[in-house]
Amino acid sequence: MTLFDKILAKEIPANIAFEDETVLAFHDISPQAPIHVLVIPKHKWMRFADFASADPSKIGDYIGAVARVAKHLGLDDNGYRVVFNNGRDGQQTVDYIHAHILGGRRLSWPPG
Repeated sequence: MTLFDKILAKEIPANIAFEDETVLAFHDISPQAPIHVLVIPKHKWMRFADFASADPSKIGDYIGAVARVAKHLGLDDNGYRVVFNNGRDGQQTVDYIHAHILGGRRLSWPPG
């Protein structure tokens, strides 16, 4: 059971920013921007690469929910970044797919 499974099950606390039938979004404990939220699907995938064999409608539901979270956070007007880290070299630290929404300031490029 991953950290994110435990957050979804409400076994450990998280600063929840948004929740609906598709996702749970919570504030990152080490934010990299004034607004930094992780969005985890309630349908579990381990990595972004799992989308290659996933039900396209479930993927669409998840991506749509990520956009709803950004809107809920008030990021639509000035913009934001959505990041998926995938695998070891991509710095994925929890084996549970999650989107990072970063915003609240002008973001630089390249990121790392």
